Amino acid sequence: MTTSPPPAAQDRTLALSGRLFAYRPWLFAVNLILWTLVRIAPALLTVAVSDVFRELEEAERLRAGGEAIGTALAAAWVAVGWFAFVRVSRFGIFYGGFRVWIELWYTLDALVRRNLLGYLLTARGSRRLPDTPAEAVSRFRDDVDDVAAYTEVWVDGVGFVAYSVIAVVLMSRVDPLITALVCAPLLLMVVFVQRLSPVIRAYRRRLREATARVTDFIGESFGAVSAVKLAAREGGMVAHLAALGEVRRRAALRDVLLTELIRGVNTNMVNVAVGLVLLLGASRVRGGTMDVADFVLFIGLLPRLTGSMGFFGDAIARHRRTGVSYDRMERLLQDAPPGTPVAHHPTYLHEDPPAPLPAPRPLPLRELSVEALTAHHASGLGVTDVSFTVRRGEFVVVTGRIGSGKTTLLRALLGLVPIDAGRILWNGEEVPDPATFLVPPRAAYTAQLPGLFSETLRENVLTGADEERLGRAVRLAVLEPDLAGLPGGLDTQVGARGVKLSGGQVQRTAVARMLAQHADLLVFDDVSSALDARTEALLWEGLFREEGTTCLVVSHRRAALTRADRILILEGGRLTGEGTLPELLERSEEMRALWAEESQGV
Repeated sequence: MTTSPPPAAQDRTLALSGRLFAYRPWLFAVNLILWTLVRIAPALLTVAVSDVFRELEEAERLRAGGEAIGTALAAAWVAVGWFAFVRVSRFGIFYGGFRVWIELWYTLDALVRRNLLGYLLTARGSRRLPDTPAEAVSRFRDDVDDVAAYTEVWVDGVGFVAYSVIAVVLMSRVDPLITALVCAPLLLMVVFVQRLSPVIRAYRRRLREATARVTDFIGESFGAVSAVKLAAREGGMVAHLAALGEVRRRAALRDVLLTELIRGVNTNMVNVAVGLVLLLGASRVRGGTMDVADFVLFIGLLPRLTGSMGFFGDAIARHRRTGVSYDRMERLLQDAPPGTPVAHHPTYLHEDPPAPLPAPRPLPLRELSVEALTAHHASGLGVTDVSFTVRRGEFVVVTGRIGSGKTTLLRALLGLVPIDAGRILWNGEEVPDPATFLVPPRAAYTAQLPGLFSETLRENVLTGADEERLGRAVRLAVLEPDLAGLPGGLDTQVGARGVKLSGGQVQRTAVARMLAQHADLLVFDDVSSALDARTEALLWEGLFREEGTTCLVVSHRRAALTRADRILILEGGRLTGEGTLPELLERSEEMRALWAEESQGV
């Protein structure tokens, strides 16, 4: 059975939201003031209408007694004028409130998204998403929207509280019993929603998870269209998507039904109270214990007061859902310090960010040393106690069988996976955080299965680099011969994940993207696997012609092995051999076996 969250979790939601509201305190305060005026204006209008009826009743009484009614009529006209003034003013306040509310909403929305993305991109250590990319997208989209929208609870809540206090005081002065009957549903609603809090949180979490699974499957399907067609599995894919959609539909239905249940119960409670007020009020007017002006006051204040009760019930439910959103965002950031999603940073919504100061060019690579590096996956696979050195201008190849730890070695070296033990030194100095240190202009990396953006080929290669580097990058990546066959050349749209390109074109585009960064150390993870022998040879020849190029390459292909200054052999996650190709062929049985297998595949 689901239990309610501990008080600390509830207080955390308030603390995080308070920190978020303090980002633009003046903007939040202006929203509070304007929307409080908008919410209490109906109470002022109702008092004005009640005064009109009271003065008209007084004028009628004076007329019946033969007295002058000029003063009473003048007072009635004053009340009408006050009514008109408040009415017109409310429109102007509403317009101003709407403008500053939009400003507040988008400012806080942008801040939270900036913090999430900023931490994922710049935090120390390896950054691994705890769930699927689609789940991360759901948190950037839905959960951030929920957190920003929660501001509305407080902006409107202060106004509704002020209106409720004014209304209760005015009504209590007329009839305390009827006022108590009106307020009773509010207390019952608070108790009702409080009891449902665990269910509210559970249903909202399940809806978010189901939505992420659907989004994730759709994204993966777009990236595997060719494989699905070749396997003739279109029907199975559609059926699986339908099953995921059904799970999401049920989760959404439960969430919506619970929300409507809360509103329905609240509405029914309010309607019962309204009925009792009308019955008691009408009977007291007929009995003479309540005049028409007081009855008008009750009837005028009652609708807004009952609406406030509905708002308070919904606010409690939204508070619970916001807590779920904070939980999901903190899970996305994993080891982030508390409060990271709502930390204060510039958002630059109305001005351009300041131009970054040019970073000083780091000292060129002389030597990269890896000492006793150990890194393992949860499954236990990985590398253990690996040590080697790459010197400037060297072409070092890491080879081994599938599962020997080649990719894990590169990813651990670059800080893309956590390191269990060992250290990395750049020019003799230890690198404290490879994930933030071994990036351009120090190092650049191309993965075994590179990902491209749904943009043009030009934008995929540059990704922020200077346009002047484009030609060199395309030439060295042996991409120039392909441009003539593409409909738009460099301006060809590559499609989702490069779906419009061949496997070799995708890999060479990724290589060109790496070369455009002009880094000291180039790290390749088996990028030649989709290239023919001639294209691969041209790729390595071009890099060799570039003076000072330093490469660390995972490969088992002859073109790379024959050009290597040194080869590192991995077996079962351990470094079992190091040397030139002739040296290893002479003394390493594993190298001879790998070379024989590659020779047979030529």
